Amino acid sequence: KLIVTSATYRQASAVPDERDPENRLLARGPRKRLTPYAIRDAALFTSGLMNSQIGGPSVKPYMPPGIWRSISNASYKQDKGDKLYRRGMYTYWRRTVPPPTMMTFNAAAREVCTVRTDLTTTPLQALTLMNNKTFVEAARFLAERMLRQDAAPRERIAWAFRTVVSRPPTTGELKLLEADLAFYEKDFVAQPDGAAKLLKVGEKPA
Repeated sequence: KLIVTSATYRQASAVPDERDPENRLLARGPRKRLTPYAIRDAALFTSGLMNSQIGGPSVKPYMPPGIWRSISNASYKQDKGDKLYRRGMYTYWRRTVPPPTMMTFNAAAREVCTVRTDLTTTPLQALTLMNNKTFVEAARFLAERMLRQDAAPRERIAWAFRTVVSRPPTTGELKLLEADLAFYEKDFVAQPDGAAKLLKVGEKPA
């Protein structure tokens, strides 16, 4: 009772635009992550890989090996070339074996009509973004775009952050990313084979 009657609890979260016209207090904007389709599309777009063709048949992007074998003798035949980078809405969908990446981010299973999907935050989602072939390949090409920027490493990091997040990084965020860059540079120098394997992830050559 004390909590719900406190002044803090009863404060409104709606801030008038005139009180924060430049949105410095981050009062306006989405409070939830992107949809499963938008997450993949955003990765493809910022990396420069996205195929923006509109219309046409469904496509079969990257999937785990043998994914259809669990329920039938049919084999999943992955598409090649630019078809791999079409928007998520064109992904071929088999209801008995839906795309696992989409399901990880709470896409509707399509077995029944779903008006509203759940929204979860799980460790598996972070692992998917770190290890899934689509996102690793997209990160690789975003890194290539960074290297083409005629700037110092700090400015390149800021450019990439702004490209992906649509805002400049804070001082703290920039320091963390610079530390990550130094760590991975040292790691890849020590393990050149690992760096070579990373550069081969995905169908599109470097």
